[in-house]
Amino acid sequence: MKIATYNVEWFDRLFNDDGLMINDESWSGRRDVPRGAQITALGDVFQAMDADGIMVIEAPDSSRKRDGGQALETFARHFGLRANRVEMGFVNDTQQEISFLYDPQTLTVAHDPQASPEAPSFAAKLKLDVDVDGMPETITWSKPPLELAVQTGGGKTLRLIGVHAKSKAPHGARNDNDVMRLSIANRRKQLAQCVWLRRRVEAHLEAGDTLMVMGDFNDGPGLDEYEKLFGRSGIEVVLGEDTGLQLYDPHARMALGKRMAAAPTSARFKVPPDGRFLTALLDYIMVSANLKGSNPAWRIWHPFEDPDCFADPALQKALLTASDHFPVMVTFDD
Repeated sequence: MKIATYNVEWFDRLFNDDGLMINDESWSGRRDVPRGAQITALGDVFQAMDADGIMVIEAPDSSRKRDGGQALETFARHFGLRANRVEMGFVNDTQQEISFLYDPQTLTVAHDPQASPEAPSFAAKLKLDVDVDGMPETITWSKPPLELAVQTGGGKTLRLIGVHAKSKAPHGARNDNDVMRLSIANRRKQLAQCVWLRRRVEAHLEAGDTLMVMGDFNDGPGLDEYEKLFGRSGIEVVLGEDTGLQLYDPHARMALGKRMAAAPTSARFKVPPDGRFLTALLDYIMVSANLKGSNPAWRIWHPFEDPDCFADPALQKALLTASDHFPVMVTFDD
C-alpha cells in the first residue's frame, strides 16, 4: 500500500471553470513555467509514484463556479492514473483545497470530520491563549484539515488527516519591524493550529485508531530564529514530544535529533534578493505506533537527494518543473 502527500504549487491555475486542463503555453502559477509544461511534469510524477492514495495539498479550487474534484479526476483520467477518484472535505476561499486522490479498487474513502469540546470541527473556531496574556484569541484554519475514514482492500481501517498549516512567512512586510511582528504573529497562529490538531490526534490515539497525519506544516525544527520564543516547533507539538502518545516520522526524527547536521528536505524555493535556492523539510507523514508493525518505509521524491530520482534525468526534471515541493510517500503492508 502506497500513500503519499504532495503540495502542488497552484494546481488550480491549470484548469478552467469547467474543470478542463489548460494545456498550452500560457504561464502557470509557477515562475517561468508554462501551463503545458507543468501539466506534463505533474503527469510524469503522479505516474511514477503510482500511489494508492495521494493527499493533494493546494489542490484545485472548489467554489460556486469551480469543481476541484472534477478537475482532479479529469487530470487523473488524462494520465491514466489508477488513483482516479477524489474525496474532499470543507472547502475554503483560498483557491487551494486539500483533496484526496485515490484508487477506488484498493481504498474505500469517506470524509468523516470529528469534533469535541477540546478540539471542535476544523471548520469552526477555537479559543486559545497563544500569547499568554490571559486573553484567549480566536483561532481558525484558512484551509481546514481533511479528515478521512479509510478502509484498505486488505482490511485495514485507517484515519487520515490532511494538513496545510499556516505559513510563517511575513507576507506584506514593508520594513524590518513588520517582518518581526508578522513573523511572530504567524508563528503563534501556526503553533496554535498545531495545538488544535494535536488535541484531535490524542483523541484518535487514545481510541486506538491507526492514524496518519500528513501534509505541509510550513514548519520544522530549527527553521527560524523565532522558534526560540516558543520553545518548540509545531512539528514537535503534533508528534507529541514528551508525552506517552506519540506519532512517528523518521524525517522529523532526523531533523529533531541532528539540528546542526544535514537533514532531509521536501521543498525548494527561490528567495530574495539574489534568487538563490532555500531548501527545507516542510512536508511530513506521521503515523501512529500501531502502523509500525506493517513495515512502513518512507521516501521523499527529491530530485537531488533521492538516489533513484537523481539517476532518472527525466523524472528529476519533472519534479523540478511540477512544484516547489516534492512528494512524500509511505509504503506499508496491507
